[in-house]
Parts: sequence; C-alpha cells; structure tokens
Amino acid sequence: MSLHIYLVIALTFVIYVIGTLAYSVRIVGIKTGRIAVAFSVFNVLALVSRMAGAFQAPLLSKDVRNSMEAGDTSSVLLNMRLILLTATLATITGALLMPTFIRIFGKAVQSFSVYRSVPKLLLHGFSKSGIEQFKNSITIPKKENIQQLRQIRKIPKTILFLNIIAASIIYVGILSVIYAGVLAPDLGTTCALMSPWINGISTIIMFIFIDPYISMLTDDVIRGKCTELQFQRTIIFIVSGLIIGTVLAQLLLVPAAQLIVIAARLI
Repeated sequence: MSLHIYLVIALTFVIYVIGTLAYSVRIVGIKTGRIAVAFSVFNVLALVSRMAGAFQAPLLSKDVRNSMEAGDTSSVLLNMRLILLTATLATITGALLMPTFIRIFGKAVQSFSVYRSVPKLLLHGFSKSGIEQFKNSITIPKKENIQQLRQIRKIPKTILFLNIIAASIIYVGILSVIYAGVLAPDLGTTCALMSPWINGISTIIMFIFIDPYISMLTDDVIRGKCTELQFQRTIIFIVSGLIIGTVLAQLLLVPAAQLIVIAARLI
C-alpha cells in the first residue's frame, strides 16, 4: 500500500470514531442539563473530523489515479475494502469508548460553565488536574448496557432499518463514486459529480427520520415522559446500526459503483 492509503486509513479511523462519539453528546446534555453547551463544546471535535474528511477524499483520489496510470486497478478495490474495514473497527472503537467519553465530556461541559471559553477549556484539559480527571474517567462498557441489545422489541423496527440503510450509504458513498470512475474511466468526471446524489439520499433519511426521532426522545426525557435508560437504549441500537451499516457497505460497494456507471451513461 502507498503512503496515501495509510493516511486515508488513519483519517478514516479518526472520522468514524468521532462520528460515533457524536451520539453521546445528547446523553451528556441530558445528564448535565446543558444540551446547547454540550453541542457547542463538541463542535471542537467535529471540526477535527471535518478537517480529516477534507484531506481524505483528495488523498484517496490521487492514489486511485496513480494506480490507474500504473495499470494496477486490482489493488484499488482491496484498498477500498480496507478503508471500509477501518470504518467498522473505528465505529466499534467509538462504541467502546462511549462510557469513558460520556464521563470526560460531561466534566468538560461543566467546566465550560466556569471557563466560558473553548481555548481556556482546552488549556485546562492539558493541565495536571485535567489529565488527572481524564485518568479517573476511563471506564469500560457495563454489562448492563450491552444487555440492552436484548430489548430490540422496544425500538421501532423502521427506525432501526432506516438507520442501517442510511449508515451504509454514508460509508459507501464517496468510495463507490471513486470506484465507478475506475470501472468507467471515460465517465470519471460525470461519476464524481454524482456524489451529491448519493450523499443526498442518506442525508434525507437521517434528517427526516432518524434525527427527528432522537430529538423527540431527547425532549421526552427532559419532560419526564421517557427515562434516561430508554434513551440510552435507543442510542445503543443506533450505534449498533452504524456498525452493521459499515458491514453492509462492503456488500454495496461494487453494485453501487456499477449503478453509478449506468446512471452516468444515461445522463
């Protein structure tokens, strides 16, 4: 593998760990009673994820172009599957880190009320007391949380299904577009311009079905109509759906690329 692919894999890991931990923000917001502050502080990590994403696609595209120029297209699909495998491992890692992240991030949200400045909060995080708090916050997922997966009957099946589909489309989106350019080099530019179509499908599903449902549950917890345990159970299933989505993306990669080529020829 080239250096570009190693960098893409590293960036992929960062992006999907942060993306998974994002689902913890609402839990922290509910626990601390500072939902708006929680999202504001999390934007620091979200910025890191966006910067990583900005480098990821160009690096991957350049590696694919170099492989095509060298006549070695067989390694392109393998590299993409390694990237998807990285996304799976990153999502699992993010899920395992959620209990620790919730404790650390909860303290960060409370500290923000004192420092009222992200730079000052970051300086506190790297101070001796901040590092000590970090060490004391490290924990492993509780057995009780994992057992919540047995309560699947209490979660709307439609939401679970749509979450898995949306996650798989998100994961496979940019990769299938790039691989479509490999399958049909003469349509590379057209295939690349179809990327917003792919991302748009997942965005519609997330913004119309998944996010409103989670937001509704968040409000229900605040109003006392839903317990924190029920909300955490939902988040556990949502994150589990992300993991399944990365696996499904492996199966969708080639068919999705082929469909993109067909669509590009029809335009």
